[in-house]
Amino acid sequence: MRAGKGLKWVTLLRRVADTQDTDAFAALFEHFAPRVKAFLIKSGADHAMAEECAQDVMVTVWRKAGQFDASRASVATWIFTIARNRRIDMLRRDRRPEPEDLNWGPEEEPDQLDILSLQQESDQLVAAIAELPEKQRVMIERAYFGELSHSEIADETGLPLGTIKSRIRLALERLRHSLS
Repeated sequence: MRAGKGLKWVTLLRRVADTQDTDAFAALFEHFAPRVKAFLIKSGADHAMAEECAQDVMVTVWRKAGQFDASRASVATWIFTIARNRRIDMLRRDRRPEPEDLNWGPEEEPDQLDILSLQQESDQLVAAIAELPEKQRVMIERAYFGELSHSEIADETGLPLGTIKSRIRLALERLRHSLS
């Protein structure tokens, strides 16, 4: 992309951030929404999901325009990163079982050795989580026990998505090492 074109997008995004300029947003939307949708379709989303996700991405651009940092990425890179992360979030959401898919009937009693083994593994996991640095432990608890997506954690904490992902990845590596 030419530097002049990139500067145009930065200027429009700043207008959205600073004054909620709807004309600037309309220009961004007109250019990026179809491209985001095409990107999502190429990455395997069906048309309906791509449309929903593209709309969601553009709403995020409107709401979070003030978080854009031109020194870290181009506007296009920033928007397509949001799109990629939103697609991942949607895939995770879609993989969760629906209540009618869950087994509601009585289950057979587990073997006592299995119960003891599971309890020991649980105790080891609790101890390993407690040993994590606080910032990593909090991210693991929110992601796995609070069942929040990385984007939801970022929204709640105000931390950049990359920081959330790094802390979770480092915590998981420590846990694997502790439990092996």
